[in-house]
Amino acid sequence: MTWLSFGLILTGVLLNAAAQIFLKAGTNTLGVVSFSAGDWFGQALRVGTNPHIIGGMFCYAFSLVVWIMALSRVPVSIAYPMLSIGYVVSAVAAYFLFGETLGVSRWLGIGFIIVGVWLVSRP
Repeated sequence: MTWLSFGLILTGVLLNAAAQIFLKAGTNTLGVVSFSAGDWFGQALRVGTNPHIIGGMFCYAFSLVVWIMALSRVPVSIAYPMLSIGYVVSAVAAYFLFGETLGVSRWLGIGFIIVGVWLVSRP
């Protein structure tokens, strides 16, 4: 894998993780979102105009473009497992930004993910 390919994959993963963080920040400001039959338009408007939600959607859209570029260079059997890095980034970011807990089992799982991604990325 070239450095460009790895950079595209990592950029796509980080943008995807950033999208999750933005969406969570948006739901933290919105509260519980429920699309009921009587108020679906109002809820959609409320969600669709939230700056954090918009930021998350932008990150998703940009990550899609970057991901297509990455997949044009790397086999999907190598690229797709790299998305697991996004869980590591999201969990650590949520710990620092939202005060979410990371217990021993989650840290152990993060370690397994890192080892697994390393194994899959090897030639």
